[in-house]
Amino acid sequence: MPIYISQGRYTAAAIRAMTVKPEDRSQAVAEMLASAGGRLIGWYLTLGRYDWLIIAEAPDERTVVAAILAAAAGGSLSDITTTVALSSEDAVKTFSQAGELAKTFRSAGADYYGVAVGSAREIDASP
Repeated sequence: MPIYISQGRYTAAAIRAMTVKPEDRSQAVAEMLASAGGRLIGWYLTLGRYDWLIIAEAPDERTVVAAILAAAAGGSLSDITTTVALSSEDAVKTFSQAGELAKTFRSAGADYYGVAVGSAREIDASP
């Protein structure tokens, strides 16, 4: 299953409530993901721009987005971002596939008016 990394922030009200009555949010996240066919790999409280980070498996993007929307619907989360993560094995396969696709793809501006892509000197030197 694909792996997803999500980060977000708690609202001020959620932080106030959890300082009064601390709770382990990983259990609630794990149960929700399991009910959608996914699995929580890790839940972390983080410092910096985001307050929390989760690593999860889900069958597809629709499933993980549905879970995030369900969690956000409660009103205690904001600024959520999610990234798909590829294993090193999948990364090698992805780069291999990209190499094959690149052989048949012409980049914008390539061989157009004799200008090679990425050559600022050639672009600046053109009349």
